[in-house]
Amino acid sequence: METAEVKFTSRYLSAQDGLRLHYRVYGDVIWSSTPILCLPGLTRNAADIHAFASRHASERCVVVLDYRGRGEAAFDPNPRNCLPEVYANDILHLAAAANVSSAIVIGTSLGGLLAMSLAAQRPGILAGVVVNDIGPEIDPSGLDNIRKYLAMDLHPSSWDEAADMVKQISLSAAPDFTENQWLDLARRSFRQDDTGAIRLDFDPALATTFLDSEPVPELWPLFGGLKHIPTLAIRGALSDVLSQQTFEKMAEAKPDLIQVTVPNRGHVPWLDESEAKTAVDKFIAGL
Repeated sequence: METAEVKFTSRYLSAQDGLRLHYRVYGDVIWSSTPILCLPGLTRNAADIHAFASRHASERCVVVLDYRGRGEAAFDPNPRNCLPEVYANDILHLAAAANVSSAIVIGTSLGGLLAMSLAAQRPGILAGVVVNDIGPEIDPSGLDNIRKYLAMDLHPSSWDEAADMVKQISLSAAPDFTENQWLDLARRSFRQDDTGAIRLDFDPALATTFLDSEPVPELWPLFGGLKHIPTLAIRGALSDVLSQQTFEKMAEAKPDLIQVTVPNRGHVPWLDESEAKTAVDKFIAGL
């Protein structure tokens, strides 16, 4: 499947509490093919999925959510609402607004955990799931690195400096990235505000909420919700979040789980790697 630049439509909806959320729609929403619903990582936004969505928009509609406090979605005046159960409710509101009764969910990191949550709550909405570098056990070293990243107060004075910051933080997860790739990632990680200042593209209050949150709960029951749902699990070979041991335990718990490891990637593979592309394309075609 060739990659082509595809325009998207930005749409907005009100969450149950009235907060304005944002999502992108690629392709034709009236197509009969099962749509793809993309859920980004903890601090990420819809821009991460642009290349992936562009690749698939010629065959099916692709819907990508900006969680509250990320991308084009509004900041929540109550940071305590930045919780997985609230995000899951937002996703169900999005599905209703976008007229998505069933979807193939591509969940990266936090998005994968939310896909598991949906499997436990509303399995009928899931035609298939891709969990990208996340599992029912999170490696403590990776969790610690996420906390360190959230605690950083980054204020680059230029896009080149922003790219250098992203490189310093993420080099171990993408050791073969080019300078252009680091710049592209920086432009998806930061945004320029009305004053011209470059800032991280998520609500700073997210850091406080995450750092003050309770310990990670038992997640294996959520993974069990995928028992009867076709699932592809992707792991970065260098991941510090999804360990090889947990990856193997996932296959033991779900024998029909399809697995692929992306070499030279940590947390997370960006789904543009040849191994990830091949695996996802084959998985979706099989559905």
